[in-house]
Amino acid sequence: MKIALVHDHLAQDGGAEKVLHSFHKIWPKAPIFILLYDKDSAPKYIPFENIQTSFIQKLPGGIKNYKWYLPFMPTAIEKFDLMAFDVVLSSSSALAKGVITAPHSLHISYTHTPTRYLWSDTHKYIEELPYRRIMKKIIPFCLTYLRMWDRMAADRVDHFIANSGIVKQRIRKYYKHESDVIFPPVDTTKFTPAANPTRDYFLVGGRLVPYKRFDIAIQAFNRLKIPLKVFGAGPDMARLKSMAGKNITFVGRVSGEELATLYQDAKALIFPQVEDFGIVPLEAMAAGTPVIAYKAGGALETVVAGKTGIFFEEQGWGDLSKAVVQFKSTQFDAKTIRAHAEKFSTEIFEKNIKEYVEGKWKQHKSLFNISLNNN
Repeated sequence: MKIALVHDHLAQDGGAEKVLHSFHKIWPKAPIFILLYDKDSAPKYIPFENIQTSFIQKLPGGIKNYKWYLPFMPTAIEKFDLMAFDVVLSSSSALAKGVITAPHSLHISYTHTPTRYLWSDTHKYIEELPYRRIMKKIIPFCLTYLRMWDRMAADRVDHFIANSGIVKQRIRKYYKHESDVIFPPVDTTKFTPAANPTRDYFLVGGRLVPYKRFDIAIQAFNRLKIPLKVFGAGPDMARLKSMAGKNITFVGRVSGEELATLYQDAKALIFPQVEDFGIVPLEAMAAGTPVIAYKAGGALETVVAGKTGIFFEEQGWGDLSKAVVQFKSTQFDAKTIRAHAEKFSTEIFEKNIKEYVEGKWKQHKSLFNISLNNN
């Protein structure tokens, strides 16, 4: 089985990149095809030697300002020659699923979500773009073209894997395809419960961007006057800091060891956003820390009410404040929380992916041979 890996781009280090890393660990000799590689932002754990980039890489500003070339990206992804491969495994939240594969080959797409800016978040995406009004009137015409391409690209996939139940629903809604759910990997080995945690603050964090609604947490804790620590960095940091009271501490980007300690000593992790899956809550749970989550999205599949955390119903500071006041850390057991998190470990993910791909290839090869024989 000759396999190729395809990913949208390596210009950040997030959950999608950790999925690609697991793919590479399973098939270390497989080449990785991506639109572009930003050495300053790409994760160092994916070796550059195996990577092949598109023509976007060589265009002026193609690395740091790659969004300028969005209309060219369908062509860029289609130009990859994958005719020599039996299996193509794509990791896609946008364009990677659109590669053109050989007639005999099998294309499996691990889908983090149908392209957000084309489907579920398209109106919000245009509204939040930092461009003048005239540009915002022109951009929808470009997105219409990309939306048609994206829908056609989905039909090139033989099997979809969704990273959560909510993504499975979106694949069915927007692409009219069924999918199998395999939850993404969580490196639970990096996080363990502390013997004597301080539990003297609440914690929130990740990439500081508006859609994650960290502003809700800040508004709630401003009123509660309870210590809250915020980890991470991003374009929304200045706005969030301007809102925060003296009881709220921004710790910025932290190392893996520092993050593990932050999780261990927190009373609970606050998770106010809607995520396709959400790895941060499971990292906190691996450290034995419960979660207070907005009752929507991937949190519904990872947080067990009364066992590993609690939910709040409305995505606003009022409902979150009530949940924090009602929260009782003594009702949660760190070992039980940790055991739940281990169900989502990297080892389990890699085992499930390997079995899925090899099983689908065996099935595909058998059906393809029957088809050839019948002709």
